Amino acid sequence: MSPPDSVAVQVEGQTLALSNLGKVLYPETGFTKAEVLSYYQQVAQVLLPHIADRPLTLKRYPDGVDGQAFFAKHAPSHRPPWVRTVRIVSTSSRARGETVDYLVVDDLPTLIWVANLAGLELHAPMWRIGGSMVPEGPEREPDTLVFDLDPGPPADITDCCQVALALRPLLESDGLVPLAKTSGGKGMQLYARISGMTAGQASDLAHDYANRMTAELPSLVTPRMTKSLRSGKVFIDWSQNNGKKTTVAPYSLRARSMPTVSTPLTWDEVAKCETVADLTFTADDLPARIAEHGDLFAPLLS
Repeated sequence: MSPPDSVAVQVEGQTLALSNLGKVLYPETGFTKAEVLSYYQQVAQVLLPHIADRPLTLKRYPDGVDGQAFFAKHAPSHRPPWVRTVRIVSTSSRARGETVDYLVVDDLPTLIWVANLAGLELHAPMWRIGGSMVPEGPEREPDTLVFDLDPGPPADITDCCQVALALRPLLESDGLVPLAKTSGGKGMQLYARISGMTAGQASDLAHDYANRMTAELPSLVTPRMTKSLRSGKVFIDWSQNNGKKTTVAPYSLRARSMPTVSTPLTWDEVAKCETVADLTFTADDLPARIAEHGDLFAPLLS
C-alpha cells in the first residue's frame, strides 16, 4: 500500500505536516519522499551531533533529483517558530555587511522538517556558531580540518583512496587523527579534529599538506582547481576550509541517480577498495552499517 499524500505527525512533541509522501525523488530507483524522511529519522542519532550548532545550507530538489535544484541559505519565512536560526554577517566583496538567517538543525523535528522541504543534501561549514549573530570568513575558528579529494576522470574513488592512504601518515606525524568518508558522489573527504586556529590558518595548513602530497605523488595529485590540470589526477581541495565554504555533512544523502550517502569509512575499507562499487553506499545500507560500526566519525566530537 502506498503512503498517504500528506499526514500530520508528532515528532518529539512538535507537530509536522508532511506532504507529498508518495512523490518519487529518485526516479531511477523509485525512492520516495517518505523513504527520504524515514532514512533521516533512522540516522538522526549519528547525524545530528555533526551538524549541531552549524549554519546549514540545504540543496533542495522539490521535483526530485532529475529536476531543478537550488542551494538554500536563507531559512524559509514560513518555518515553524521552534526551528532555530542564526544570523550570519556576510564578509564577501559582493554582499559585505548583508545578513543571512541560516537554519541550525539541532534536533529530530527540525531534521524531518528540512527533509520534508526536499532538502536532500545537507552542507555545513567546519565551524560552529558562537552567538546569535556571527561573521563568516577567515577569522572563524573551525573545529575540523577537511581535505576534499576530487578525482578528475578517468581517476575515481580508488585513486582517492591511494591519496588518502598516503596523506594519513603525514597528518598523524603532526598529531592529527584523520578519518575518511565518501562524498556520496565520485570522491571522498578526510576530516581531522583541530582547535586553536582560524579558518584562514586551517586553509593555509591544508594547502601546505596538498603541496606536500603533490611533491610526493606528482602523477596522481594536484592542489590546483584548474580543470585542465586535473585529468586523471586527484584534486586535493584544501580551500574547503575557508570560513565561507561548506562541505556535505556525514550521513547526508546525495542527489545522484541512486540515494547515495556521504558515508564514514574504516581505514581497512579505504585500504581494500578496488572498485567504485566497494565504496558506494545507499540509504538502504546505512542502518546496518551504523548498527555494526556505530558512528565512525564520533572521534571528531568533543
